[in-house]
Amino acid sequence: MAKRENDNLNMKQALSAFIQKNKLQGGMDKVDARAAWARLMGNGVNNYTTAIELRNNTLYVSLSSSVLREELSLGTSKIIAMLNEELGKNLIKKIVLR
Repeated sequence: MAKRENDNLNMKQALSAFIQKNKLQGGMDKVDARAAWARLMGNGVNNYTTAIELRNNTLYVSLSSSVLREELSLGTSKIIAMLNEELGKNLIKKIVLR
């Protein structure tokens, strides 16, 4: 049987310890990046977003509108800054709009 830890932890500490122990932070970052995109971009952009994927500090966003893709490409540095601020860490270095 696995050794049981009897430390009194609050829920946040327990979840953080579980994520760290099981090396799940990469997956959590992917989920957090998708959620941050949805919150920051709003319904107008989310309606045209078909896929979002985070790989190696690059956020790949698939859009169904070429006009929207061009508009967003003009402000990628601002979008990166907003997403990183929302995530609370410097996770995204580059955005690829496709």
